[in-house]
Amino acid sequence: MKRLLLSAALAVGAGAPAVAHDVSGAHGAHTGPVVVVSCYRGPWAQIIWDHPQAPFVDSLVNIGYSFSQATAIAERVCRDQTLVGNPDGLKAVTREIIATSPRY
Repeated sequence: MKRLLLSAALAVGAGAPAVAHDVSGAHGAHTGPVVVVSCYRGPWAQIIWDHPQAPFVDSLVNIGYSFSQATAIAERVCRDQTLVGNPDGLKAVTREIIATSPRY
C-alpha cells in the first residue's frame, strides 16, 4: 500500500492554504503523494458556506480517485462540524477515509 502524506491547511476566505509538508527519508524526500486538505470555512463556526477548495479535490484525483469520488470525500471532510478549527482532525479523518475508500 502506498504511504500517503497529508498536508492540512485550513483556508479562510479567499486566502491560499499554507501547505506544511510531512516529509520523511533522507534529505527531506517525500515518500508518497501529498493530499492537500483545504476547506473554505467562512467567518462562522457553523457549517454554512463550507466547501472544499480545488487543491483538495485535485490532490485526491491525483492519487487515483475519480472527480466525483474526490468531490464527495472532500465535501464530507469540509462539512464535518467537529473538524472546524481542527487541522489535526482534518488530516486524521482524511487519512481514515482514504484508507477505507477504494479508488476506481
